[in-house]
Amino acid sequence: MVAALTTSVARVKYVTMPDHHADSPATEIVAGARVTLHFSLALTDGSIVDSNFDGKPATFTVGDGNLLPGFEAALMGAKAGDTRECVLPASEAFGDSNPSNVQTFPRQQFARLLANTTDPVEPGTVLSFTDSGGNEIPGVLKQIGELTIVVDFNHPLAGREIVFRAQIISVMAPDVQAVRIQG
Repeated sequence: MVAALTTSVARVKYVTMPDHHADSPATEIVAGARVTLHFSLALTDGSIVDSNFDGKPATFTVGDGNLLPGFEAALMGAKAGDTRECVLPASEAFGDSNPSNVQTFPRQQFARLLANTTDPVEPGTVLSFTDSGGNEIPGVLKQIGELTIVVDFNHPLAGREIVFRAQIISVMAPDVQAVRIQG
C-alpha cells in the first residue's frame, strides 16, 4: 500500500495518489510533455462544471496553451497512474473578476433583442458580441434597466475557486515522438 503524498505549490494544494510500481521508472509531467488524462472542474460547493471522466480522455502538450497555466502547474511532477486534486484560487484558474469588464450600454441598442418574445432574454443570458477584429466575444447579461443594459465580459468562472481533479493516464517525455502504424 502506497501512502498519499500531500504537497503545496505556491498557494495550490494537491494530493498525489500514486498507482504505479515504485521499481519501474515513470516519466514525470514537465514542460513539453504530452499528457493524456481524465479531468473534472468543479465549484467548491461540489457542482461539476466540466468533466471527461465518463468519456474519452483529453491529450495535450504542456505549454501549448490548451490548458491554463494554473492547471498545468498542479500537474507538474505527476506520472501515469497518479491522481491529482487541488483547489485553485480564482487568480490561478480563470482569473479574478475584473470590474472594467462589466460594461453598461444604452437599452435602445438592444431593442430588437428585448422585443423577441419567442426567445426572451433575461439576466444570465449569454449574448454574443463581435469586437473590432471580427472575433466573437461572449457576454453575460447582468441587468436590464429602464435606460441601460449591463453586460459582464468576464469569464463565467472568473472570481471563483475551482476544484481541479485529474487522473493521469499517460505521459510522453518532450523528446519522444509517437508514431502511429496503420495496417
